[in-house]
Amino acid sequence: MADTNPFPLVGRVGRTDRTLGSRKLAAMLPDPAGTRPAYRHLAQAISALILDGRIALHVKLPAERELAAALNTSRTTITAMYDLLRESGYAHSRQGSGTWTTLPEGRTPSGITRLLGPEDTAIDLARAAPGLPEQTLIDALVQVTPRLAEHAHTPGYHPYGLPELRAAIAERFTQRGLLTVPEQILVTSGAQHALTLVIGLLCRPGDRVMVENPSYPNALEAMRRARLRTVSVPVTDTGWDIEIIESTFRQVVPQLAYLIPDFHNPTGCLMPEHERVRILSAAARSGTWLVVDETLADLALDVPAPPPFASHTTPGGTGQVITIGSMSKTHWGGLRIGWLRAPARLVTELAGQRVATDMGGSVLDQLLALALLARAGELMPPRLEQMRQQRAALAAALAEHIPRWTWQLPPGGLSLWVDLGEPVASALAERALDNGVRIESGAYFATDPGIFEQRLRIPYTTPPETLREAVHRMAAALADGRSLPSTTRRPHWVA
Repeated sequence: MADTNPFPLVGRVGRTDRTLGSRKLAAMLPDPAGTRPAYRHLAQAISALILDGRIALHVKLPAERELAAALNTSRTTITAMYDLLRESGYAHSRQGSGTWTTLPEGRTPSGITRLLGPEDTAIDLARAAPGLPEQTLIDALVQVTPRLAEHAHTPGYHPYGLPELRAAIAERFTQRGLLTVPEQILVTSGAQHALTLVIGLLCRPGDRVMVENPSYPNALEAMRRARLRTVSVPVTDTGWDIEIIESTFRQVVPQLAYLIPDFHNPTGCLMPEHERVRILSAAARSGTWLVVDETLADLALDVPAPPPFASHTTPGGTGQVITIGSMSKTHWGGLRIGWLRAPARLVTELAGQRVATDMGGSVLDQLLALALLARAGELMPPRLEQMRQQRAALAAALAEHIPRWTWQLPPGGLSLWVDLGEPVASALAERALDNGVRIESGAYFATDPGIFEQRLRIPYTTPPETLREAVHRMAAALADGRSLPSTTRRPHWVA
């Protein structure tokens, strides 16, 4: 076995127990009985699970003897399977350390997605963000105009955010079950801005950051630009692998962890309460800062809106939880208003860092946000009903025109995480653009190149008739007579 280690992270932290248990792996694999050769079928199944993110990268596979017993097969079969995984690049063994999941060499970025210019008329399914009704915006502008005139006589700089908006956001947290005062709130230019501020203050190049796989692409890009070392944990159609998360906190001890527990982007999963408590406890023990992205928390379509993640108290908790949110997904992306909730001292430090690049947000935008938040009880119910109707229209159109695709209907959020059944997502995205639909392959949401090439995230943020037309065009792209090339070895990648 080779004695080189392609995973410098594992080498630095010593022995790790990010191990996939033999029983858990056996439950994910087909019965080897009756398949010939069995080792090849098992190796293909494991490589598919790695590509789909259901088995994380850099995770230790079970010992041969244990897995053979769990699968009720011979150790010779498991040895041959591991040999094949190593030969094909899906596993790596290091003397004395076992066998670890990886990806084949040569999986490098293959280019940048074509961007639409003003002249493009393609249906845009690449952005999961709703528009704002025109009358709602007009009414809010009329309401805030007198207030804006009052602020015109001041310098207009508010690095912490308008005091009245900070108070309103704090009150929203309190009403949701997390007692909050305005001093714990920093108003930002969107949730991405909030995350960037946090990374800049708490992290240094080379720090380890735990992230979900898949995850929000712009968050991953911010971490890459900050030269952080991401350690991924899988999120599947059924949710989070809490054992892997706990072992990552314990052995990797990341400086920061970024999570989207509420209608996760892109899978749509909602993290159960007991798993939140376990994560809070694990993070507290490791001293890790938790950054919880609640941008989608209010988009609860089939279940009650979840309480804030940080409201789940745990023994020995350190309070190292930063909650970020914005109005981009609930109201409008053009309203660049976000926020973070953190310990008051940290908010002060973040505001000081913010001044170096941004003296404060737009007063007009903040006044509009204040007016819209005050009407949330009136505006959100019809918006949620609209999302339900659009989600139903998308699901029905997919079932009618492309029935071989599968998905789990999410209880909230803005998109479906669709399984195409084969790794052709990037090629399909290119062809779909030729047919007038802009959409991103699942690889865009991956922490590592080559993952989720059999997935598409399809938002339901446009009217039902537009969604039906988009699905019709994608079906036409599939049926134009040309085979879609497999992209498992040359993944689509967006920088």
